[in-house]
Amino acid sequence: LDDGSLGLSFVLLGDTLAMLRGAVVHAELTGMPALALAKRYADHTGAQRALGFAAVNALTRHLFDRSRYEPPAAGGSIGDLGLQPGDHLGMIGLFPPLVRQVLATGARLTVVELRADLAGPRDGWHVTLDAGELSHCNKILSTSTVLLNDTLDAVLERCRHAERVALIGPGASCLPDPLFARGVTLLGGSWVVDGD
Repeated sequence: LDDGSLGLSFVLLGDTLAMLRGAVVHAELTGMPALALAKRYADHTGAQRALGFAAVNALTRHLFDRSRYEPPAAGGSIGDLGLQPGDHLGMIGLFPPLVRQVLATGARLTVVELRADLAGPRDGWHVTLDAGELSHCNKILSTSTVLLNDTLDAVLERCRHAERVALIGPGASCLPDPLFARGVTLLGGSWVVDGD
C-alpha cells in the first residue's frame, strides 16, 4: 500500500505463480485501489484470488499499524498449541519440519494430506487421506492455504469439536475476528518489520 504495508499470500496453487509472472497482471494492477483488489479474494479464483488475499493482508496490516496493535510473538510453529502427552494433533497438510517437534511433546500425530503418495504409517504417526480422522484429534494445525483453496469451511466443520484450531503460514495475517468467530483459536502469520 502507499504507506508501505505489505500483504503476503500463498502462490503455489495451480498456475497462480505463472500467471502472476505475466506482464498483463502487472499492467492491470498499476494504480488499482486496494479495496478493489481485496474484493478479488471473494469474487475470483487462482492468481486473482491470491492477489486479493494479499491485499486483504496488506489492509489488515495497515489497520493494525493505525491502531498501534502488534500481535504477540508466537511461541513457535506449535508452541502456542500447548501440546503435551495425551493430546492428539491433527495436522492438515504435512509439515515435515514440525513432525519431530510434535512427537517430542508426547502428543500423538495424524496428518491429513491430499497427496496419495504421502499416505501411510510412519514411526509413531501416520498420514491419511481421510479427513474424517480429524474428529479424533483435540488440537488442529492447518496451513493458511485453506483460506485460498476453498477448504476452510470443510476443515472447520471437521474440527468443531477440537479444543484449539490453529492456522499458520505467511497468509494467516488477515483480519482475525471473522476467523475467531468461526472456531479458529490461533493465527500464526508473518509480521514484516522492514519492507525494504
